[in-house]
Amino acid sequence: MSPSSPPPVLQPDTAVLLVLLPLVPSGEASSGTESNASIRTLQGRLGPGIRVLKIDEASHPAVVRSFGTPELPACVLVRRGVELWRQHGLPEDEEVFNALLEAAHAH
Repeated sequence: MSPSSPPPVLQPDTAVLLVLLPLVPSGEASSGTESNASIRTLQGRLGPGIRVLKIDEASHPAVVRSFGTPELPACVLVRRGVELWRQHGLPEDEEVFNALLEAAHAH
């Protein structure tokens, strides 16, 4: 998919993994590039059954605050507005990926 392509249309029952990211200090501009690469890698590992959506605190502070996460980054898996799974930090090991996939397919 090219950077200018619109995102694919989601099926109504698609689970969405919201990746809530903290404010990036102005001196750490490279962190945004790194987080984008992490999001692409995460989407590749999860496949088409779960859509990964990055929500950063700088652009959407009210949305990030609405989840009441004490620490960022955090991940919240939702489907049709219902929370299915939550974790502080980004999924990194196989055990967490398996739990995430299981939560997405169990509901």
